[in-house]
Amino acid sequence: MTPVAAATWRWLAQRISAAVLAACVLVHLATILYATRHGLSTEAILARTHASRLWPAFYGLFVVAVAVHAPLGLRVILDEWSGLRGRALDVLLLLFALALLAGGLRAVSAIA
Repeated sequence: MTPVAAATWRWLAQRISAAVLAACVLVHLATILYATRHGLSTEAILARTHASRLWPAFYGLFVVAVAVHAPLGLRVILDEWSGLRGRALDVLLLLFALALLAGGLRAVSAIA
């Protein structure tokens, strides 16, 4: 893949993941407002998430969007500030993305 094509795919992934994150944040905040206004306890919230396949899927999507979005944004910062480029930067950001994904999916498994 040419550098221009790779940059185009990164740009597209950044924008799509941003749109998914925006929707997920709104749903998450609405859920928090609902839970607090109705006085739901942690146990009640977890009981609802354990009884549903929708919530783990939703939060799984949220985690995947973060794991795509954050490393791409960090790439720009590291490229400008650290001088890292090429394969070293790719490997570092892949490891960061995998760490975000693993940690996030571990948290999602706790509510599934």
